[in-house]
Amino acid sequence: MSEEAAFHAFRPVPKTGVIFVTSEATKLGFSPSDPEWCNLGQGQPETGELPGAPPRVREIPIHVDDQEYAPVAGLWELREAVASLYNRLYRKGLPSQYSAENVCISGGGRTALTRAAASLGTINLGHFLPDYTAYEELLDIFKAFTSIPILLEGERGYSFTADDLRREALGRGLSALLLSNPCNPTGKLVEGDELARWVGVARELDCTLLLDEFYSHYIYRGRPGQLPVESAARYVEDVDKDPVVVFDGFTKNWRYPGWRTTWALGPKSVVERFASAGSFLDGGGSKPLQRAAIPLLDEDYVVKETMAIQSAFRDKRDRMMSRLERIGVRFDRVPDGTFYCWGNVASLPPPLSDGMGLFRAALTKKVITVPGEFFDVNPGKRRTGRASRFRTYVRFSFGPAAPVLERALDRLEALVREA
Repeated sequence: MSEEAAFHAFRPVPKTGVIFVTSEATKLGFSPSDPEWCNLGQGQPETGELPGAPPRVREIPIHVDDQEYAPVAGLWELREAVASLYNRLYRKGLPSQYSAENVCISGGGRTALTRAAASLGTINLGHFLPDYTAYEELLDIFKAFTSIPILLEGERGYSFTADDLRREALGRGLSALLLSNPCNPTGKLVEGDELARWVGVARELDCTLLLDEFYSHYIYRGRPGQLPVESAARYVEDVDKDPVVVFDGFTKNWRYPGWRTTWALGPKSVVERFASAGSFLDGGGSKPLQRAAIPLLDEDYVVKETMAIQSAFRDKRDRMMSRLERIGVRFDRVPDGTFYCWGNVASLPPPLSDGMGLFRAALTKKVITVPGEFFDVNPGKRRTGRASRFRTYVRFSFGPAAPVLERALDRLEALVREA
């Protein structure tokens, strides 16, 4: 009997897309510290210095009481700082303002989303196809709610309007909708008047929006005179009554993924439920890292970091898309945000014309990508017996530094020439 089969108490637990591809690469010698490898599968941005950005944090002090547990909902001072930042960025002059009680701190984005999922009742929860790979297991592990897939069409640029939201909420009886905005992997952004209409529909129909806004500072189109960031928090009328919850943290927008310091922002009554879920799920995040995070929420710091991100990552996006299009990768849309290009490889010579085929072949060149089928979120594998609609797609990350991207693109060009 195999070692895996010997333990009947445990079920097979699938890997998310990023974990799968790095595990496969590791079998061939990949190491994050090996400069020969180019990881276009990574879900984190480059974490070093960027021109115009504030200096990177190199060390943090640990106070005497940091040896103790942090509150499950997070340090009060950090919760206040998060609320204050949202009020300054999105709610100037509005009568309803966020407070510390509207914020719940977690030890990572998945932890924040897991707390939310554990707090949902017996409802229908909508989610998009394609979307973030980690949603799949998250939507399956908790049995109180039923997950309802909503297919977005590449031919429409993955558009989904407020009218579509109304139709889905009424037709499928949705009580909540989970999505990443901007979307991982397509880069599609819902913003401005359209996002305001979404919030209006959610308010009218009591359909809670659970918005993963971890890429909300990676937006490559902006309004003149306005910091190019977006959040549904801008369009909430009453912070304690509107059914809108946003998730964000230091992982992407501050480029500190290793800190595992994130938050959920929403009505006080919802935040209380998240904290209760955290008390049995995870117990709370790191106290010294939460304390060290407080100064990084200063508005001047955020503006400088965001503008540096915009400049560096827009250039990398444009360079990656240009070179991938040159070798035959096609794109349904130019990504409005994130640091991913969602490409269709069907026009490449086989076996590169399939996402998994390109992934396997690219590994021989020490380049990692993520096959599109991982973003075909399928909780419980209820849709079986057919190939994924996204089998010819690949997510290419321009999170790595520019020299790494250039090496990777050179190798992919060589791969296509050889094929």
